[in-house]
Amino acid sequence: MQSLLRRIPKVDECLLAIHQEQEFENVSLGLVKNIVRAVLEATRQKILQGQQVQAESLTLPFFLETIHKELIRRQAPQFKRIINGTGVIIHTNLGRSILPESTMQMLHQAGGRYSNLEFNLSTGKRGSRYALVEELLCELTGAEAALVVNNNAAAVFIVLETLAQGREVIVSRGQLVEIGGSFRIPDVMARSGARLVEVGATNRTHLKDYRQALTEETGALLKVHCSNYRIIGFTSMVSNEELVTLGREHGLPVVEDLGSGCLVDLSQFGLEKEPTVQEVVASGIDVVTFSGDKLLGGPQAGIILGRKTIIERIKQNPINRAMRIDKFTLAGLESILRFYRDPETLYENVPTLSMISTPVEMVNKRAQRLIRRLRKNLAGQLECKVVDVMSRVGGGAMPEQNLASRAVAVVPAGIGVNRLEASLRALSIPIICRIEDDQLLLDLRTVADDEIPLVENGFTQALSNIDTSVN
Repeated sequence: MQSLLRRIPKVDECLLAIHQEQEFENVSLGLVKNIVRAVLEATRQKILQGQQVQAESLTLPFFLETIHKELIRRQAPQFKRIINGTGVIIHTNLGRSILPESTMQMLHQAGGRYSNLEFNLSTGKRGSRYALVEELLCELTGAEAALVVNNNAAAVFIVLETLAQGREVIVSRGQLVEIGGSFRIPDVMARSGARLVEVGATNRTHLKDYRQALTEETGALLKVHCSNYRIIGFTSMVSNEELVTLGREHGLPVVEDLGSGCLVDLSQFGLEKEPTVQEVVASGIDVVTFSGDKLLGGPQAGIILGRKTIIERIKQNPINRAMRIDKFTLAGLESILRFYRDPETLYENVPTLSMISTPVEMVNKRAQRLIRRLRKNLAGQLECKVVDVMSRVGGGAMPEQNLASRAVAVVPAGIGVNRLEASLRALSIPIICRIEDDQLLLDLRTVADDEIPLVENGFTQALSNIDTSVN
């Protein structure tokens, strides 16, 4: 053991060798020292714990190779661009909606220059950041007032905390949803200080259920749009107009959490009809909440619309400061909302809507372009063909609804499909696919035209990185 420990190079030896390499000459000395010490200590602990360590591996070149790999890994950004070949358009794990180039220019300007974030250019005095998008939101939706917070969970929380803290909120049992990350409506309600009152059955709720649950403790009526699941069969639910009438009779606000939320009717593309934000506002609902980075196609945000008196109360809630959006969200959201003023060019300008509305024939052309490249440059290394698949909208929206699409199905020669998938994930620009029936599927609905050369190069690199001598 002592003989092995003595073979481990000293820290100074490693530092001197690395210092002489141009690749790492500008790397922080502190980072290099930390990595060197960690690598040497890891080997030392293996020896002390009696693990098998070959004496011939305890050389300076051996340690330098390990240190180099760790230096490269630690210097690479952990937040990476990826290529989405899953066919899920609003992919929660991959950043949800992507933004158009013009919006990205707005974000660059917001970060690189001073702005009127909280400065009223008309009066020369302090202004409100919410005013920068409130007028636009009201124009597009017909709402009296608007407020934007950092996500829809925050929107639901602050609405309930403002309107019903210490009081009861009535909601249909079939609408007590849970979405990704174990976010549950009942949990948010409990944290807001409101008390949940469930009514109806899982599949059927009637107006009389709400009416019978009303007490002096009732603070609000809540409706949650089931945007991420469906109850089918023998079902019934209360309409917005019925709930609004009941709320007016008893002086109670009616709140609807739309979840994903959309400003346009997507049924024209073969999807099931979803209520638009404008329709919900027009139904008389007092407060509507929805996300900014799902069907709207913008940055992460929680949008709150409704009656002016209620929105003003929410704005005055001290919690609002903890949930407020920053200048990047404001710049991105305003840019996206402006596209909605022109319905004729909307689907070209907002990537999320563009991917939803792209005809399958165009997706097929994209797939054919990619397959020609792969067959030309990687012949013999993989088999590939274009296959029919179904894409998903994603983002907790439109469950069980599919979009016809095309994918390139790849079977690598001599290696398992799982190894190729893992190698594609390890690229500097990872390519994320899905595996079905022992094939790697790359759905071209979520791959941009200018990404096709990157995909081809990615497959070439991924195949070359696989050690075929290892089973």
